[in-house]
Amino acid sequence: MGEKKLKSIDLFAGIGGIRLGFDNAFGDDLKAVFVSEWDENAQKTYRANFDDKFDINGDITKIHEDDIPEFDICLAGFPCQAFSLAGQRKGFKDDYKGQSRGTLFFDVARICSKHKPKVIFCENVKGLFHHDRGRTFEIIEGTLKEMGYKVFSTILNSKDFGVPQNRERVYIVAFREDIAPENFEFPKKTDDTKRIKDIIDDAPISPKYYLSDTYMNTLINHRKRHEEKGHGFGYEIRDRNDIAGTIVCGGMGRERNLLVDHRPHSMVPVTKIKGEINKDDIRKMTPREWARLQGFPDSFEFVVADTQLYKQFGNSVTVPVIEAIAREIKKVI
Repeated sequence: MGEKKLKSIDLFAGIGGIRLGFDNAFGDDLKAVFVSEWDENAQKTYRANFDDKFDINGDITKIHEDDIPEFDICLAGFPCQAFSLAGQRKGFKDDYKGQSRGTLFFDVARICSKHKPKVIFCENVKGLFHHDRGRTFEIIEGTLKEMGYKVFSTILNSKDFGVPQNRERVYIVAFREDIAPENFEFPKKTDDTKRIKDIIDDAPISPKYYLSDTYMNTLINHRKRHEEKGHGFGYEIRDRNDIAGTIVCGGMGRERNLLVDHRPHSMVPVTKIKGEINKDDIRKMTPREWARLQGFPDSFEFVVADTQLYKQFGNSVTVPVIEAIAREIKKVI
């Protein structure tokens, strides 16, 4: 790689999952020079875990491309809500609180058109491929090609890369044409043996993670109503020898990955709940367990409330998948 250190920028950075994967793969050969993330709680987590000498920038739509330093690799996990199968799938027309989430990809294009980095790396939900009969992805791919990039893309599942989570995501790697390989090989499966039991916290688990009997009854009735209508919606209790479902930040995210944990724990509530702690020992996973489902190391620091942590890890990426792709990119550049 020579003496020249490669420079990266981290757009829609979240808590830094994509960067962490690239840092693991490139080591000292890669240095971040710019970070953008508009969520203040995500910024707090990011700052606690990355020792940058520059401030995190906010809303990328308000930052001029000329104000961004030169860089070689663009990391961009642009917001997926507009393309998600769980959302309304409005794609580029999606507008939320004044922000066109579906068009935030064009901020990636705007910045990279100016700086012409060697590589543009994007991650998004599986639904991106098929959204609007494939037209949305065609626009993204076509935009990158017009900018002078050769585009490679695939879907990978996190469960194949050393974490027990069923999580399919689209990964896009675009190489500038002058350095683009004839073919780019995405990584093959590395480890599909991990199970929930491998990421469980040591006992005792705080009683705040055990559901109240009142809430448990609400979930049971909620599922019953949906089943009567022929829907498959409701809570799910996972076996420790199985893998977790996709963790997501909203709706039934936590309730889709409940555990029965009979290990000794306090039955005295530490938070305000209706009723008592359930006698069946049903609990939600802890934020640290969610972090492990995404491949974050136990050294990753938590500095915000649990509610924010669930949101942040549900929104984040699976670090070992990113690292595996980044290692393949490193071979090229």
